[in-house]
Amino acid sequence: MIEHIKLTIKGRVQGVWFRASTKQKADELEVYGFVKNLINGDVYIEAEASTDQLQNFIIWCKKGPTQAHVNDVIEQKGIAEHFTSFEIR
Repeated sequence: MIEHIKLTIKGRVQGVWFRASTKQKADELEVYGFVKNLINGDVYIEAEASTDQLQNFIIWCKKGPTQAHVNDVIEQKGIAEHFTSFEIR
């Protein structure tokens, strides 16, 4: 069963390769969706995969790449959109 989540990542998450690293991790875990920077400095992600894949993805998002400093991750459930890849927007 596919689940859909929306994540808002807060902290020092722009200018630290967060989006590129997120795509790399999503591809590794076979998670589909997208990641984008928000104007307020946060990173926004929508992702779809199995429960286990998403849990591993969320664990990674709470740390992010080496240079990032994640203060908070806001999670929301969403309705599946059946993404077929993971992209940086």
